[in-house]
Amino acid sequence: MRTDLHEANRLSWNAATVAHNSHKGDQAAFFRGGGSTLFPEELDLLGDVAGLSLVHLQCNAGQDSLSLARLGAEVTGVDISDEAIAFARRLSAESGITAVFERADLFAWFEEAIGAGRSFDRAFSSYGTIGWLSDIDAWGRGIAGVLRPGGRFALLEFHPFAMVFDQGWTPHYDYFGGAPIEEAGVGDYVAESGDGLTPGDNQEGVVDFQNPHRSYEFAWGIGEVVSALLSAGLRLERLVEYPYANGWRGFERMVDIGGRRMIPPEDMPRLPMMYGLVASRL
Repeated sequence: MRTDLHEANRLSWNAATVAHNSHKGDQAAFFRGGGSTLFPEELDLLGDVAGLSLVHLQCNAGQDSLSLARLGAEVTGVDISDEAIAFARRLSAESGITAVFERADLFAWFEEAIGAGRSFDRAFSSYGTIGWLSDIDAWGRGIAGVLRPGGRFALLEFHPFAMVFDQGWTPHYDYFGGAPIEEAGVGDYVAESGDGLTPGDNQEGVVDFQNPHRSYEFAWGIGEVVSALLSAGLRLERLVEYPYANGWRGFERMVDIGGRRMIPPEDMPRLPMMYGLVASRL
């Protein structure tokens, strides 16, 4: 486990989160007006969450967490970024939607939560989370450890096959993991995605953001992700692949086919852009 790289990523995410939220307008007003940042795929995988306890792992700035709380879940959001958690707490207070947000390295949080006997009916993680994990097996064990018997984990993630391409659709990154991938820092993918990731009021915000902190990512194939959950004692219930990416214009010339679903340009074959899974604890 590379906690040193987790710490570097914390600094990079702190800087990027400020830029990301600068494009999203008055988010509290968006939520007070009944807005939600969830896509249909998340709701399909999670099922009815009303009255259930739910931990949102790597929750970022809390928008999806609050959207789930509005559906009646008792939500705890966890993220490594100080800036993201501080923003999520403010947004909760200003929107009037109740949720608890805890800042911690995910692996340290798992250890503390399991040691304290905390457990949840649902665990949830989505969109760009797997790549920040330096130990996929410890991640699987952590999820199993905080789920109650009969509890379920739902994951919606960008497909690792799509992630072998650079922004210009040239194969560049290894599918199979190895050494951590050092990058210039978490970028402003919200600005690059335009209204794809700003369902409320899209603002210009920070222009030409350059992150002062480098970041480090890890490549995990679907087989490794599924095996980590199975090895932890969970049962795989669903595995779904999608030919579009929700909201994120991560590559050049992506086309919005409606509902903020982005696909490769017409001169390319159909590719798996996301996958989702559901795993349960017996």
